[in-house]
Amino acid sequence: MDNKMPVFKRFLSTVTAGVVGSAITLASVQYFDTSHSEQRAENTSNLPVQKVQASVNSLADIVEQSSKAVVGVVNKRKQNDRYLNSTEVTAGTGSGVIYKKTDHEAYIVTNNHVIEGAGKIGVSLYDGKEVKADLIGTDPLTDIAVLKIKGNYDIKPLKFGDSDSLRAGDQVVAIGNPLGLDLSRTVTQGIVSAVNRTIQVNTSAGDWDLNVIQTDAAINPGNSGGALINASGELVGINSLKISEGGVEGLGFAIPSNEVTTITEELIKNGQVVRPYLGVSVVGLSKVPAFYLQDLPETVQEGVVVASVDKNSDIAKAGLHAEDVIVSINGEPIKDESSLRKFLYTKASIGDQVTLKVYRKGEKRKFTAKLASNQQGEKDEVQP
Repeated sequence: MDNKMPVFKRFLSTVTAGVVGSAITLASVQYFDTSHSEQRAENTSNLPVQKVQASVNSLADIVEQSSKAVVGVVNKRKQNDRYLNSTEVTAGTGSGVIYKKTDHEAYIVTNNHVIEGAGKIGVSLYDGKEVKADLIGTDPLTDIAVLKIKGNYDIKPLKFGDSDSLRAGDQVVAIGNPLGLDLSRTVTQGIVSAVNRTIQVNTSAGDWDLNVIQTDAAINPGNSGGALINASGELVGINSLKISEGGVEGLGFAIPSNEVTTITEELIKNGQVVRPYLGVSVVGLSKVPAFYLQDLPETVQEGVVVASVDKNSDIAKAGLHAEDVIVSINGEPIKDESSLRKFLYTKASIGDQVTLKVYRKGEKRKFTAKLASNQQGEKDEVQP
């Protein structure tokens, strides 16, 4: 066992460990990375039938009043040619929504995956003018980011509606930039297919179960971050992803506005979503070769291997080590990285004391520690 431990440490350092304590990346239009060009994009269409029956122009009125607030979001990155000359290129584009403004600045909500990895962010306004945007905050797990542009703009922000009041069959309209800025502020229409759907998505912060609104909107790359609007012209969702398997149509999803409101407020306040922080990075047992797990009892089939421990965390002071295997927290079984993250972010609070059941070299142990805040923990976080 001693001879294989250094090898095991090197293995853990090369896998993508789920960082438990950090706050989905999906798809926008990708330009220079063709391997991602067909990733998931965002929402399309829905027609407010009641208002159309009352007035022929009701849909056009809603679009006219709303479309100025829908912007293009341009992800720009540095790229070196073979002579090592650095140039700025457009990595991808998506959509965004102006939801708040003052005489000096405007705030835009978009998807995290639209701007993730950007060196610079540009915002394309309704008149074609592009302005520089500052990143205020981002949350990969909920796929929400907030941008700010400076200046006084003749644009009426979109008002948030109550997404909890949506029902299957309600009419909705989607506005965004499918396939890039050439088709900016494209309007599509459809219905709410279902509410309170849960979709598991893979994010840069790990796997997460995302709560979404399902629509039958036709989704295309570039709609990510665009507006899903109800029959009253209110913003009820931020279009985020689609199911893009062969033979599948009309399965688009948006992040509910009530969740977006909460996240944006916290991002403006803190730059991130503040969540409980345990201080470990982990890898699911299923991702670790059985050779490294020979000391585990045969009955242990689920859990996570600790890849690294924040040396300043309470759990480190309690004695938890890299290569320990966590199988439960507060008596709740841990199946994989996602279940540990879900427990911490939905069932625990900052300051709570938690007890981990752990196996170390086949020996069962328990460790108790107090959960910190990710605002504190990420400063000293040990990356795998």
